[in-house]
Amino acid sequence: MKKLTNAPQKIFYASGAMGVNLLNTMMGSYICSALLVGGFGEEAIPFQTYVGKDLIIPAVWAVFAFLAKVVDGIIDIPMASFADNFKSRFGRRRPVILIGFIIMVLAYLGMLFIPNPNGATMLNTVYFGIVLCIFYSFYTLTMVTYYSTYTEIVDTDIDRAFLSNVKAVCDIFYFIIGYVIVRMFLNSMNIRLVALIVLPLSLLMMIPVALIKEESNLGDDSKVKSVSLIQSLKCTFQNKPFLRWIVAYAFMNFGVQLFLGGINEYFSKVGMNMMIVMMSCFAPVPFTLILYNVIMKKKGFGFSFIYALAVYTVGMICMFVVGTMPAGTGKLVASIVAGVISSFAIGALFAVAYQLPSQLAAEEETRTGVANSAMYFAVQGLFSGVATGIATGIVLTALKGSESANSDAIRYITLISAAGTVVAGILTLMLPDVIKKIGKQDK
Repeated sequence: MKKLTNAPQKIFYASGAMGVNLLNTMMGSYICSALLVGGFGEEAIPFQTYVGKDLIIPAVWAVFAFLAKVVDGIIDIPMASFADNFKSRFGRRRPVILIGFIIMVLAYLGMLFIPNPNGATMLNTVYFGIVLCIFYSFYTLTMVTYYSTYTEIVDTDIDRAFLSNVKAVCDIFYFIIGYVIVRMFLNSMNIRLVALIVLPLSLLMMIPVALIKEESNLGDDSKVKSVSLIQSLKCTFQNKPFLRWIVAYAFMNFGVQLFLGGINEYFSKVGMNMMIVMMSCFAPVPFTLILYNVIMKKKGFGFSFIYALAVYTVGMICMFVVGTMPAGTGKLVASIVAGVISSFAIGALFAVAYQLPSQLAAEEETRTGVANSAMYFAVQGLFSGVATGIATGIVLTALKGSESANSDAIRYITLISAAGTVVAGILTLMLPDVIKKIGKQDK
């Protein structure tokens, strides 16, 4: 694969996934939530639900939502092998990204169709569950293939860190769109219309498709050493530092995705202005990410990641406390402070998802010659997918379903989220030095 040689190319390349990630945000934070009325305030129901009534059976949907993430993670394993071993005259990465992208967009559109708009039926529940599985599977095929190129399209760990940091900053932009601009639209537009408005941004993925330059790998003289699915899995699971990392990452993902998955319901319940809080969370991130990287250069990845987890935990606890305060100027100011505190962790928690697997895969390729970077992201996705499925499919659905019995149930996602990142921090302390010292620069 032809390497990116200058900073503008790298910045454009890292920004290409922003629109596709926004579709995933729409799916996890808005579209799935719009199928159930529970958890929303009365004023939000006409705009943030499809038709102002339950369209799915909650107990059955909880199973489907969980299975969608698990199936997503499981099917990503053969999909990653498919991506690593795909052969065409255009190379292996670009065609796979296009395949995943097209099917993902079709599934996204399918989630906006209602088979039976008259109420909660098994038909609706099964239909949305199946389409959700298709969306997540091909979203991850697209993104796993794209992320795997971080190993191949640059040469050094410094360049991979640069791509990861730019990607993390781009994540903030799509989060601002997803949690500020989209939320503003939802004051007067229905969620299905808003979902269509943001869809064209997914075409940003055509930027990396255009920048990827690969030779044909149809012949036997290909420079890439391909391995079978079993061999690829064996190589990946024999990497013990990576296995220990993905367990810690799964607990972090549980905490973060639980809050993001229920963020819309949470803010509609606790009387906090979601747009203002999200702006206070996201606006400082480019600067807080610089601080995170300074810490990494001095102390290494292990220390800097624990710092980010600790800050996020404090931010979630502050958010819970602010949510219990009476309405007024004091609550508004306190919510902004809680958001700013959280901003010191958000960018870092996004960046690690790209930096660690690409770096460990590159080191593995140097040692063994096996080029299976997509499998590293797929295995990480499997663990994080199960964690997200538990968070948003089981825990969040249970909190929403208990609203009739306990009107404050949804408030507790902040504390449960904080518990997940605490466990991730403890597990990070147990990571081997080969991971803890990544990024540390000796004097």
